[in-house]
Amino acid sequence: MTESQKSDDTTAATAASVPSPAAFAAKLKPAAPVAPSPAPAVVAAPVAAPVSLAEASKWGRVEGDGHVFLTIDGEEHPVGQYPGVSADEALAYFARKFEDVLAQIGLLEQRVASHAAVADVRKAASHLRAQLAERAMVGDLRAAEGRLDALEQSLVQAEAAEKAQHEAARAEELARREAIVSEAEQISGQDPERTQWKSSGARMNELFEEWKSSQKSGLRLGRAAEDALWKRFRAARTQFDRHRRAYFSQLDSINAQAKTVKERLIAEAESLQTSTDWGWAAGEYRRLMDEWKAAPRASRKEDDALWVRFRAAQNVFFEARQAANDAVDREYSSNLKAKEALLAEAQQILPVQDLNAAKKALQSIRERWEEAGRVPRADMGRMESGLRRIEDAVAQAEHENWRRTDPETKARTDSALSQLEASITSLEEELAAAQSKGDARATAKAQEALDARRLWLSTLQKSADELG
Repeated sequence: MTESQKSDDTTAATAASVPSPAAFAAKLKPAAPVAPSPAPAVVAAPVAAPVSLAEASKWGRVEGDGHVFLTIDGEEHPVGQYPGVSADEALAYFARKFEDVLAQIGLLEQRVASHAAVADVRKAASHLRAQLAERAMVGDLRAAEGRLDALEQSLVQAEAAEKAQHEAARAEELARREAIVSEAEQISGQDPERTQWKSSGARMNELFEEWKSSQKSGLRLGRAAEDALWKRFRAARTQFDRHRRAYFSQLDSINAQAKTVKERLIAEAESLQTSTDWGWAAGEYRRLMDEWKAAPRASRKEDDALWVRFRAAQNVFFEARQAANDAVDREYSSNLKAKEALLAEAQQILPVQDLNAAKKALQSIRERWEEAGRVPRADMGRMESGLRRIEDAVAQAEHENWRRTDPETKARTDSALSQLEASITSLEEELAAAQSKGDARATAKAQEALDARRLWLSTLQKSADELG
């Protein structure tokens, strides 16, 4: 292909995009000032500096017919033709295309610095490298390619950092999902008998909502990891639901059994409520109460209702018994006054001075006490204990009198006195012998024994005096 053909091909290829000389000249003129617009969200392209023809002439030249050539690595390459304009204008046009590429490289460098997506930047850099390879511009292409090489290297580092960040985020998301699953497994593994079903069920629902939220907006973990975690979470929820159904099914059975047992107890209690055999019926109610306590509990609502019925039957009986007792107590109030007078009379026996007179007086009081009859239940203990105190005092006086007059007791006392007196005489002799020998230890021992025997003798003599 001849140089002219090359020029024609290049001209045909660029004709659609190459402006007229007048239009290009207009582009080189400063634009009229316009009102500033709000800054866009993306990084704005830097304002290109005017083309340096001196710099451009280092890398390209223009022939008289408007053909432009690029020098790279010591060889010239045809760039294109811009006819009908000056050589400076033609050179500036192709230099401006190189400046545009440099500006886009600068933008990519800024995007890397601001941690833009590596794949997007790499794609744009590849496109710019393809533009440089077309050799359709004038400038230091090797320098531009060097900047793209450096950009590619920084992309490798950014990609590594991006991958590490992604792995860290993935590990965090995995830990969050694992925590959800672990808590669900802990809830489902509780002892059904001790599980707080309301709060545990609410928490299990919250965990399910957290799981759905993580699936919807969280980082993807990979199909294998997500499937494994979901199977564990689903198994925990299934086990929890199975335990809950089994627990409440068993509870319903227990409730039914408890209701049957307590309905029977209520029927028995209601059959007893009109009985006037107070002692026997009260014993039966105690038995029924023991059975009630031993029976299984129904649900709280049902158990409370059953208890109200059982208690009502008891109350009918005990209120009737209380009314009967109150009537009896009113009848016995006059008996109480008689016994209080007898108890006051009995108090006069104490202290016992004349045993025979005391015994006669007490016997008379006892006879009249029995004739007086029963007293109200609330006063029975007080009255009986008052009379018993008088009886005990007379019995004690009788015992003391017998002890003093018992011949056998007196004989034993006299014998003990004789033995003590003989022992004291012997100890006195031992004491004298020890003193004469100057034996302090023997003297002290004999004195101690002698003092003890004399004390016993004094006590025994007092007892003998009482017996005499």
